[in-house]
Amino acid sequence: MSQKLAAQSGVADFGPIKDSSGPADNPGMFDGADTVVLYEELAFQDVLPVLWRVSPGLLEPDIAAGLAERNLQVLQAWDAMEEHGPVEKPDENNPYAADILRLERKMNLLLDLVGQILAANRPRPSSASVRFNALGAVWRGTAPLPEAGAQGVLEVYLHDCLAQPLRLPGRVTNVTPDGNVKARFIPLGEAVADLIEKMAFRRHRRQIAGTRTSVRVTRPNIER
Repeated sequence: MSQKLAAQSGVADFGPIKDSSGPADNPGMFDGADTVVLYEELAFQDVLPVLWRVSPGLLEPDIAAGLAERNLQVLQAWDAMEEHGPVEKPDENNPYAADILRLERKMNLLLDLVGQILAANRPRPSSASVRFNALGAVWRGTAPLPEAGAQGVLEVYLHDCLAQPLRLPGRVTNVTPDGNVKARFIPLGEAVADLIEKMAFRRHRRQIAGTRTSVRVTRPNIER
């Protein structure tokens, strides 16, 4: 799906992502103008609190099922907040548009307050560039870096108002000298994978819309 989207969008991608490290694996290279891909699939990229927790081996099936259930809840909550996003202009044809806009602004203030309370009471890992999809992730790690082949769980905090992170189990496939860590996930479950794919597509669509808006704004007027 993602390869088709990247081809049809007319937006250049990072090129093939290989298991060996290279420029395409560097999250810091993202400049907002390219399609973000990983393992040849669309990926979600942001600067978020992330932490890799080493585990002694593969997760037990019941533990993996519990992670999948909690991940689904986190993704559903994030999706609901994204859909709730602020309205830039009230609909003049809707008599309640102004009231709805005021409610949304109040809701955003409430979410910000909740995020501040959570941050004060539950310290989070430091933020870093991270790119991930349902297949794996690449992020800027901090010392001590994991070793290639290490099993573990990548924790990604998607939003200040979400107390729980995504917990994505997998295996480190590559670590670069400058601190980029790449991992391949074990199957996350169809429902979780679908929501992560939706996240990546939504970000990709907004990225294209933002690029087109920027082109329209910066394009000089030419007198005819």
